[in-house]
Amino acid sequence: MDNHEYSVPLYKLVDEFDLEKVYIPPNYEQILVQTPDINRPGMQLIGFYNHFDNLRLQLMGIVEIMYLRSLPEVERKKIYELLIMRNIPALIICNRMKVDPSCIELAEKYGVPLLRTERDTSEFMAALITSLHHYLAPRITRHGVMVEVYGEGVLLLGESGIGKSEAAIELVKRGHRLVADDAVEIKKVAYNMLLGSAPEIIRYYVELRGIGVIDVRKLFGMGAVKDEEKIDMIINIESWREGYMYDRLGLDNQYIDILGVNVPAITVPVQPGRNLAVIIETAAMQNRQKKMNIDSAQEFVDRINSQFDKSFNP
Repeated sequence: MDNHEYSVPLYKLVDEFDLEKVYIPPNYEQILVQTPDINRPGMQLIGFYNHFDNLRLQLMGIVEIMYLRSLPEVERKKIYELLIMRNIPALIICNRMKVDPSCIELAEKYGVPLLRTERDTSEFMAALITSLHHYLAPRITRHGVMVEVYGEGVLLLGESGIGKSEAAIELVKRGHRLVADDAVEIKKVAYNMLLGSAPEIIRYYVELRGIGVIDVRKLFGMGAVKDEEKIDMIINIESWREGYMYDRLGLDNQYIDILGVNVPAITVPVQPGRNLAVIIETAAMQNRQKKMNIDSAQEFVDRINSQFDKSFNP
């Protein structure tokens, strides 16, 4: 999943992973990483640069460094130059390997950040890719409310004034957590995983008509909020429509496509007297059961069919 629409400043990654700054160019603060893919130069060390992506961060570990050390100094410097001259965002040396003086010299010449970490190459590479996928994930913003209920990330959708924010506050009072109100930023961090969060400017705030804007974190405590959560299900809330045939058994599995991911979805009609918070709690628990291959609706139908079979075949 390569997405150049978004970027992350290199310094943010350096701070996150506590990387040692061997050499930092003057434009360090402006250098952006635009792809979640990482490259360990293997074929490049023998001069093969066809299909080389210079937007990728370059990592070298024990194998690459020891191979280069086995070469004569003139040849080793030439290999470093062929890599560094291609305007790469940074070269990172892993396993706290000693950095070749010629590598430092060339980094200074071409203005390429040279960094080092004591972490194992494979471990660091995996962690870095995960972090980059999070920062650079495709995303959209949807009008709605998101809460965490019994460990399930529930996205509440519906027209303004339907009661989404009020239901979220009731859920918070019942021990669950608010993720976002009014606007939910959705990121696709893996091929089948969506994360929901609140835009930073409105994080922890909820608007209640007649009361105004409240800070849930200050009013209910840190345990009442969460910065982000996986979206496990969607509940579409709508006003009760007389005569409309709503699903009463739950046999039909519905999904809503968001960024190419099919998320389980249900529609809940509301009218005076229905406790929306309790319904959302029940829906969240039901969704967890289905993940464990427990389908109450199907079990109920099987039981009814079994009873009919016994009645007609005594």
